[in-house]
Amino acid sequence: MRQLPPLRSLEAFVQVARLGSARAAASELAISPSALSRRIASLENFMGKKLFRRQKQLLALNKDGTALYQSILPAFKALSDAVHSHQDSQNALRLRLGVLPLFGSQRLFPRLPELRKLYPTLHIDINSSTHGEEKLGDTLDAAIVLTEEIDPELHAVRLDENYIYAIASSALVEKLGENPSRKTMERQTFLIHNDMPESFIQWKKELGFDDLSEAAVDRFDSGTLMLEAAAQGLGIAIMHDNHLRNSQDNRLAKLPGKMVKSPYSYWFVCMPSALEMRAVRLFHDWLVKAAL
Repeated sequence: MRQLPPLRSLEAFVQVARLGSARAAASELAISPSALSRRIASLENFMGKKLFRRQKQLLALNKDGTALYQSILPAFKALSDAVHSHQDSQNALRLRLGVLPLFGSQRLFPRLPELRKLYPTLHIDINSSTHGEEKLGDTLDAAIVLTEEIDPELHAVRLDENYIYAIASSALVEKLGENPSRKTMERQTFLIHNDMPESFIQWKKELGFDDLSEAAVDRFDSGTLMLEAAAQGLGIAIMHDNHLRNSQDNRLAKLPGKMVKSPYSYWFVCMPSALEMRAVRLFHDWLVKAAL
């Protein structure tokens, strides 16, 4: 057998190629940036060529790096599947699942005891970071994502369709009244999720506020924190109706106005081949039937 580079160097290469950032890849692998740099340097020394273009904190694949990445990625996935298929049966029912925090806390975790009763040996490792679909086949077996559209190469099940609400503290909703004027709305701060920019655009369009000059827009990467900020009177959160309904927080209320359909839905996604894994199939079938 021909000599191969260390598996850890190849793993570091794949993560940097996928994420485009040494810092992000180091975090994903739970190692220091300097340790990751050493692994990449080791691989480049083994290959006898550079694999990345260095641009400050970012690493972009060069031509040789792209060719190597495209060649070894299928083999990496095959290796992962092979190892998984030979795991001890006591550990076989383990699912690596990506779940956004708000969906997890409001909709998934309250129902997980049902799943545990059905399949006591099924255990779930949770990753709550965003863009779970990008990690499928690598660090995740499946994910529940919030997005406008799904990669057609993935197996996907739409879990809901949503409407956009303007959510604020009950006191602010009462103060704004039944039909707040444009001038009143322009004095407000709006709270927007980084991954849902189209929600605010769609909401303004449907309510005739296309050119609204709002006082400020505060951006969040957490729906849970958005709801808390709104409850504390820090602004008007543009979110889904089920986020308000499932919060059961009497500090919150929705502003009057017509219902606006959201461009975003929650989806269950996985690689088609992942459905051959019993843990993925059991969770998939339960999730569809449970209709969270």
